[in-house]
Amino acid sequence: MSKTAPSFLSATDPYEVFEAWLDDASASEPNDPNAASLATVDSDGMPNVRVVLVKAVERSGFVFYTNLQSAKGAELLGSKKAALCFHWKTLGRQVRVRGAVEQVADDVADAYFASRPRGSRIGAWASKQSQALETPDALRERVAELTDRYGSDDDTGQTVPRPPHWSGFRLEPVEFELWHNGEFRLHDRLTFARKTPEAEWQIRRLYP
Repeated sequence: MSKTAPSFLSATDPYEVFEAWLDDASASEPNDPNAASLATVDSDGMPNVRVVLVKAVERSGFVFYTNLQSAKGAELLGSKKAALCFHWKTLGRQVRVRGAVEQVADDVADAYFASRPRGSRIGAWASKQSQALETPDALRERVAELTDRYGSDDDTGQTVPRPPHWSGFRLEPVEFELWHNGEFRLHDRLTFARKTPEAEWQIRRLYP
């Protein structure tokens, strides 16, 4: 039998369930409860997947940040569609979302970038993400050069600005699936789908 609470299977708002599950995961997962696998495709239709940290969950979508010149950045800007999958093993729960992707506003990206540790801000300038590393020491040399320019983690006298090639994306779901582990692989799956972000959710329960 499934251990899923009746409120999950009778849900009409997937965001409410997700927020409750994320709170549970924050208390139970040993690392990064906001980690999700991000799936994209390149210009040839070849799929790609990697783990990202989702930094905000809003009614307008799921927000994460990256180097725009990276493989994921280029693929997101190219197709403007993506999927995310959260898996919380200790809870036996999974959430999948698919939808259109748009870049966040500059002031949103600026505010989040300013909240990051100074070393992470310098790292965003130093890393030519997804490009070939010229020498084993090239990244350390770039970090040292930029630290000299902007100061160390202990030096708060100079602001490290957001690089023009670094920003965030918001995925606004048109499909939402909530999955809960069940005994004997008799899992519970509930899907929410809509043609546009303004439309009402169409809810279905699926075979596992």
